[in-house]
Amino acid sequence: MSLRRPANPRSRTGVRTRMRAAARARGFTLIEILMATTLLAAGLALAFATLRASTTAAERGESRARESERMRAVEGFLRRRIGSALPIAYEVDPRTGIPLRFLGEPDRMRFVADLPRYLGRGGPHLHDLRIVDDGRTRRGDAQQRLEVAFSVILANAVVEEDNPRPPELLVGELREIRFRYRGLDEQNRPSDWQDDWNQGDRIPMQVEVRIVDARGRPWPRILVALPQSAGYNNLSQQVVP
Repeated sequence: MSLRRPANPRSRTGVRTRMRAAARARGFTLIEILMATTLLAAGLALAFATLRASTTAAERGESRARESERMRAVEGFLRRRIGSALPIAYEVDPRTGIPLRFLGEPDRMRFVADLPRYLGRGGPHLHDLRIVDDGRTRRGDAQQRLEVAFSVILANAVVEEDNPRPPELLVGELREIRFRYRGLDEQNRPSDWQDDWNQGDRIPMQVEVRIVDARGRPWPRILVALPQSAGYNNLSQQVVP
């Protein structure tokens, strides 16, 4: 006859409960910790990469917006100033006695136009647009800037001032900028584009400005029509034999 007592179900349940509590008290295993750390590192890396990409995209967008704004400002200024050229002489050629009203070169342009009050005292002023070389960049690329100088015109001559106004920078850090000119040929038809405008007593019909930025990206072509050229040039052709 066996003297062992039957096992108590409650005691077995208590043993299991204590075992589970002991397992929980021991914490996570090393593999679990490594897996959690790896997942955390991957999440942080993804978050930083996303943040970096967003920052780069925002900076690139702001740079393009600034570049676009600069292009519009320079284009608008050139269109308004060149398009308002007047048939007013700023100098008389001492050799021929011909009044000079517009002279153009690939890197320089001179003409007379009314100056808005926000730019100075108003009235007719000589506009002297000049392309200046700024040497070369670290990569060896040529660098240029566009400047403009204003001088008061009185009685077909430039007024010499005691404190002349220094040239103002329009745009810098350019790889290339060039001027070209177009008028009418002997048959009164549009001529070919010219790098030099030597008919100083006449105003060209159109002026073209080509600009390439420091990265080699061309700006949109700036083509300016000069309204004063048509009537005045036709009148001068009728008066001058």
